[in-house]
Amino acid sequence: MTVLVVGSVNADLTVRTPRIPAPGETVLGGDAVTSPGGKGANQAVAAARAGADVALTGAVGQDAFRDVALRGLHAAGVNLDVLHTLDAPTGLALITVSAQGENAITVASGANAHLTPTHLPARLDGVTHLLLQQELPPEVTLHAARAAHAAGIPVLLNAAPTRDLPADLLRCVTHLIVNEHELAALRAEGTNLERQAHSVLERGLQAVTVTLGAQGSVTVTPGGTHRLPAHPVQPVDTTGAGDTFCGVLAARLAQGDPLSGALRAAGIAAALACTRPGAQDAMPDWAEVQASLTPA
Repeated sequence: MTVLVVGSVNADLTVRTPRIPAPGETVLGGDAVTSPGGKGANQAVAAARAGADVALTGAVGQDAFRDVALRGLHAAGVNLDVLHTLDAPTGLALITVSAQGENAITVASGANAHLTPTHLPARLDGVTHLLLQQELPPEVTLHAARAAHAAGIPVLLNAAPTRDLPADLLRCVTHLIVNEHELAALRAEGTNLERQAHSVLERGLQAVTVTLGAQGSVTVTPGGTHRLPAHPVQPVDTTGAGDTFCGVLAARLAQGDPLSGALRAAGIAAALACTRPGAQDAMPDWAEVQASLTPA
């Protein structure tokens, strides 16, 4: 029951400020904090903390940010046998977090941009679910999706950050996870969000989930619609919420949970991640999620 994550590995450099700077504006903030990040690494850590066996394919450099980038993966017990060290800087994300918990992120891809299809595992033995994002070169994401699809392995794609989503890739995806902005970028048809999600579902997927932040999430499948309200919390930092959702969703599906249960766990975990600063450092373990799933 291994979740294979093919994705980016970064070090995060975060500064808390009163507000997100406007174009051309300088805003004074607090001390800079370094922490592990990258959408691939974040989702791998979230999946591991939710009880799955997880392996990660990605790339880092040999610079000072390497150890920072790998710290959370090591701590969560993610299998890094297919991680590559390349002749390029480790990816770096520059994150500004406002007093309201919102964030703005600039990513320097570094080694992530140098990953190629030749770096992917030659075999997918033991892999039950593949989890992808869009921070790696598109040809890597497509190759990984094709290999899993051909092997009958469910493919979950978090279509973030927003990039072109070719039909060849979408045909290999089982479950697409997007936010409202990413859904709009797919030029989905319909007068409301649910109909737009259905129009994407009709392109051959089994499920489309739209995450809505404080409004929860909506998931459409050929058999019906799952609407889940957000778990109530007081947000401190939303940086890792989306990645937490995706990682926990993949983990719980790999553990055999029904879609409705996996979605509920993912939503609770994402909300809990907003109550602490950072991305990986804020992600809850499975015991904490379970406590909210079954309150005393």
